[in-house]
Amino acid sequence: MTEPIIYVVSDSVGETAELVTKAAISQFSQKATTIKRYPYVEEFSHLDEVLSLAGMDGGMIVFTLAKPEMRAYINERAKLLGLDAFDVIGPLLDTFASKYELSPLNEPGTVRKLDEDYFKKIEAIEFAVKYDDGRDPRGILRADIVLVGVSRTSKTPLSQYLALKRFKVANVPVVPEVDPPEELFQVPPEKCIGLKISPEKLNTIRRERLKALGLNDQASYANIERINQELTFFEKIAGKINCQVIDVTNKAVEETANLIIHHFQKNEGTVN
Repeated sequence: MTEPIIYVVSDSVGETAELVTKAAISQFSQKATTIKRYPYVEEFSHLDEVLSLAGMDGGMIVFTLAKPEMRAYINERAKLLGLDAFDVIGPLLDTFASKYELSPLNEPGTVRKLDEDYFKKIEAIEFAVKYDDGRDPRGILRADIVLVGVSRTSKTPLSQYLALKRFKVANVPVVPEVDPPEELFQVPPEKCIGLKISPEKLNTIRRERLKALGLNDQASYANIERINQELTFFEKIAGKINCQVIDVTNKAVEETANLIIHHFQKNEGTVN
């Protein structure tokens, strides 16, 4: 038996067509198969070249082409030349369009674009976890956004929410007894966002937090004088950084995040 030769043709990288081809081949005991991959095929002349090669060695063609005119061309030419050509996504696209009354984008490489967006989100989430709560000051210089605030001003949930929007976020807690990391004063002020809150609201939040942990809600952590001391120190640091400050007293995380995103868009700090 002649060893099968399969030409995998795509207007993108050709991973989908090759995976489908290999899945089909795996169902046969005849394992010796030559797969020739032709990615980024965007011209009719390129299709003619592949058709000619397949005709000379008796190969078949498996293709994923987004543009309907390219799919129609290779199907028609293959039929005229007596070649077998298998369209991996064309019939599915046509069925989707007809059944759900949708119009396909007809753009090559959209799967890869989606994958890249997904991995950017994962990278941003991992970044937020790694540089949460000031655990590694090196993250401050690498971040798209640096959040600064006292404890319980939603720094961590904000970091995670913004990570879903593909922002790499580091957050830095402000405590009077501890000098902020030097890196905080080395980043551009427009990258920093200070989070302020009313003493009364913070007192309530911290008391509830202590209760949830089974601790005495009268601890110094929730003491109003201590809270005022921390907030005064925060104002001093925020002023030194000269950063934008957002009052999170009565704001949901989503609302604060939208304000931060708007701030960065306004200052051309969007992440692509």
